[in-house]
Amino acid sequence: MRAEETYTGHPDVDRLLFSWGRVIANARGWERGFALSIQRDRKRPGWRPSHKQFAVMERLVAATQQDRGPVGACDDLPDDVMLIDRDD
Repeated sequence: MRAEETYTGHPDVDRLLFSWGRVIANARGWERGFALSIQRDRKRPGWRPSHKQFAVMERLVAATQQDRGPVGACDDLPDDVMLIDRDD
């Protein structure tokens, strides 16, 4: 799917869709079914989520981001990985 087919052009919806793959990977039960239905429906031309769908999408993305911690967090790296700190 090309980028122009993947996103809606609505910034708030597109922000959620950017993380949608991670939501699908982490979702279980009803939430997984919902996430997969959004993934299917978003391929339709002109698709936009309803207000209820948007609210659930926001909750699922927030929960996924909360589980991962802040972007760039290094606490979950294996012990044998060395980070290079360059004083630029």
